[in-house]
Amino acid sequence: MSKRVAVLLGGWSAEREVSLSSGTECAAALRESGYDVEEIDVTRDVEALLKRLEPRPDVVFNALHGRFGEDGHIQAMLNILEIPYTHSGLLASATAMDKARSKEIFRAAGIQCTEGQVLHVGDLRGGIVIDPPYVIKPNNEGSSVGVHIILPGDNYLPVDDWQYGSNALVEPYIPGRELTVAVMGDRALGVTELRPNDGFYDYEAKYTDGKTVHLCPAPVPDSIAQLCMENAVTAHRALGCRGVTRADFRYDDTMRNPGELYLLEINTQPGMTPLSLVPEQAKHVGMSFPELVSWMVENAACDA
Repeated sequence: MSKRVAVLLGGWSAEREVSLSSGTECAAALRESGYDVEEIDVTRDVEALLKRLEPRPDVVFNALHGRFGEDGHIQAMLNILEIPYTHSGLLASATAMDKARSKEIFRAAGIQCTEGQVLHVGDLRGGIVIDPPYVIKPNNEGSSVGVHIILPGDNYLPVDDWQYGSNALVEPYIPGRELTVAVMGDRALGVTELRPNDGFYDYEAKYTDGKTVHLCPAPVPDSIAQLCMENAVTAHRALGCRGVTRADFRYDDTMRNPGELYLLEINTQPGMTPLSLVPEQAKHVGMSFPELVSWMVENAACDA
């Protein structure tokens, strides 16, 4: 008898559309692999979700992105229900979603990160916070939602139309190149360089076909590629993650070679869309998309 898998998708975060795409792709791949799959578009109606989870599935494939889906909330509910689910557990999910807190843990593990500070949005109204260029971003959003790069001479600050809570993370802008590493269990799959055709690797560049060139394997020195993969696995372990994660880096080779590598953040619910990086790296090491999502289901767990 095939396992019953409930795929949670949609939700109400800023990343709803990405989640719908991820969930639909994963559900199709799981059906191809022989699982009995039900797709559930999650809303704020918790009672309705509980009813949809009866009778209880063998596994929940969590394809939600953003708040509620990857910040520990849905994980807590599934822990109470004792339903195994894909990706990381409650504590790792909540900690990874807090960019400032997770960087403290990464630095303690010996990983170089950008030095930032969390400020009340009202404190940004006075103008320059640190010497430009610098980055203003939400402390607890994903997919580059709400990210603004402030360059020397800029007069605009994203204060009046800020929609991401009362605080913002401010950190120096690191020039150079965008690198990312998928981790599967305790294994780094590879290093990809991301080259947007215009601007930086923002939400549109991530999810619009043709907006970004993916170079896998990344054309970087072997020492940098090795350090990238080592740091990604170390970060995964330091937060207590499980399943699949993706670590994002900036590689500054503008002043010298081999340059400096900085970990930006770890994503415990990486996208699984046709343009996503984890499936791409899995394919690079010989793993098909159905094999990848099947592995995630077979390695699902809930917190003890």
